[in-house]
Amino acid sequence: MLSIDTLILITGILLLLGIVSNKFSARLGMPVLVLFILVGMLAGSEGIGGIEFEDYSLANSIGTIALCLILFDGGLRTPIQTIRSAWKPAGILASVGVLITAVITGLAASWILNLSWLEGLLLGSIVGSTDASVVFSVLRSGGVNIRRRLADTLEVESGSNDPMAIFLTVGLIQVLTGLVPVGLGVVTLFLNQMIVGAVIGVTVGWSGVWLLKQIRLDAAGLYPVIATAMGLLSFGSAVALGGSGFLAVYLTGIVIGNRRPVFHRGILLFHDAVAWICQILMFVALGILSFPSRLLEAAPSALLISVVLIFVARPIAVFLCAWPFKFAVREKIFLSWVGLKGAVPITLATFPMLAGLPGASLMFDIVFFVVLVSAVVQGWSLPPVARYLKLEIPTRQPPPVTLEISSLRDFEGDIVDYFVDENCRVAGRLIRDLALPEGVVIALIARAEQLIPPQGRSQIQAGDHVIVVLRPQVRPIVDRIFAHGQQSPTALPTALEFPLRGSIKVSELEQFYDIRLDANPDATLDDLIRERLRTKNIQLGSTVRFEKIELHVREVSHDGIVEYVGMTILPGGEETNAMR
Repeated sequence: MLSIDTLILITGILLLLGIVSNKFSARLGMPVLVLFILVGMLAGSEGIGGIEFEDYSLANSIGTIALCLILFDGGLRTPIQTIRSAWKPAGILASVGVLITAVITGLAASWILNLSWLEGLLLGSIVGSTDASVVFSVLRSGGVNIRRRLADTLEVESGSNDPMAIFLTVGLIQVLTGLVPVGLGVVTLFLNQMIVGAVIGVTVGWSGVWLLKQIRLDAAGLYPVIATAMGLLSFGSAVALGGSGFLAVYLTGIVIGNRRPVFHRGILLFHDAVAWICQILMFVALGILSFPSRLLEAAPSALLISVVLIFVARPIAVFLCAWPFKFAVREKIFLSWVGLKGAVPITLATFPMLAGLPGASLMFDIVFFVVLVSAVVQGWSLPPVARYLKLEIPTRQPPPVTLEISSLRDFEGDIVDYFVDENCRVAGRLIRDLALPEGVVIALIARAEQLIPPQGRSQIQAGDHVIVVLRPQVRPIVDRIFAHGQQSPTALPTALEFPLRGSIKVSELEQFYDIRLDANPDATLDDLIRERLRTKNIQLGSTVRFEKIELHVREVSHDGIVEYVGMTILPGGEETNAMR
């Protein structure tokens, strides 16, 4: 038994090796999972480290805790817009898709390994889900920049399909051990897992939002700890009540992350670090747990199962599940190829070991090898596959400066970095000519190695990073102004009034918001309202309606000049010029 001092030393060394391997991973284009596992294998009993570790219960505990925190971090970073745009295809893929993948892979495994059909289905269920930690890593920092809807579908699917794989694995183990009969017992187990997990996740999430907004702490570092505590509470409560802890903790992260709690930026930074530590420790520990000699023995069978999983089961599941959602064929091919496996299958592979099922050690070796094949073959090839299928979009360059708002009180504000390329609407424009809403401030322009203090006469150039301070409510309209020419403009919300300066010209409004007013392009909004109302004495609250927008007078100076107006997008673009 290693002493605590030795364990601390080994942990520090393994963390450093994991970070170094992450740097190599970025240069080689290989998923970091592979190198983390290789570090663990080298440190194991058959490697140069010689660490004896065959405690499957401890490995299962490490994997469960790590996955819990990784999924919580993934939920915190998943915008609600991503859920809204992708929940239907992602939900079908995360449930029916996992089931189809498990059945096809399981039947092939039962034939290849000469197992019973239930044992084959158990192996198929273990490798049936895509791994959230690997997909998040590849899509968010792995050099793969694909269309937003496709990326959203993959992220939501990978974050929400673990409960289905866990349910199938646990359910089949209970059937094989005689604890649950096939039929109604399995259906009841599934409903408990999903319903209880969802209810607990959302409830604890809202409770966490309320607590973070109401509590007043003097130490900033305690806010991320509260958020972590809510994630752990969500997981533990769901499991205690028979639900899916992984589904619960993911939903809790989504609720908290989208309600912008106090010290939001600090919470994200803290959990980013926690997620990386968890990934390193989890993958390295699972690597130490493996035995390379046994993997070589299982290699022929594992390769056949990998071929079925990657080239048959996952594509069939994707094409069947994505068919109603109008994905292009090349998008379905890419969805099929991003069936990345990771720590979840390896962690689930310890369940049969803990249950004492016959042949569990062979199953563990098969799953471990399948994960390595998936990570190397699929993960390494994602960028060229995306390019070959013409699904890549221009990569957004990282900002050369970092600004943030850190507050221990509830602060409703964002700092957004907009990158300007040649096709951007604002390229070549002066700041004073931008139709920015009232209250939006351009705080800084970063150009190459220079920081340029913005002024009205400052010209925005291609290659600039424009740092903008704004309220979240006006974010859609500012996004529209800084949109790229190749992007289809996002729809503006119809229930929200955007404050604009009265000095903005008609031409600027038309250019940046794709609105046609059939008026003098050089006229200001003040001139336009005055002309349409046919009066010199403009009153507060006066309204002018056009085909697609409505302008409300919100502020008038002492000499009768319209200072600010509120612009509301009309639902459906009513064809009327009514005035009142």
